[in-house]
Amino acid sequence: MTRKRYSAEFKAKIATEALKGHKTCNEIASEHGLHPVQVSQWKKQALDGLTEVFGNGATRKDTEKDVLIERLYQEVGQLKVELDWLKKKSGRLR
Repeated sequence: MTRKRYSAEFKAKIATEALKGHKTCNEIASEHGLHPVQVSQWKKQALDGLTEVFGNGATRKDTEKDVLIERLYQEVGQLKVELDWLKKKSGRLR
């Protein structure tokens, strides 16, 4: 027997429906041919993921920004070294 695989979109739809609270997990499960425990698990995963969505978004952007700045500083430094070397070779550095 093979396991059923559900898309992320389907899981999100079910979890959102469960989070709204208009229907019980049992009602949602029976409508979609799922086990109620599965609906509850997806709902819990959605709730747990909300802190990451709102918490780490800014931190991740800051980290990406810091990495970019560091890489650009390295590139500027490398270009300065190359420019100084070229000036020295051409006799313009004094």
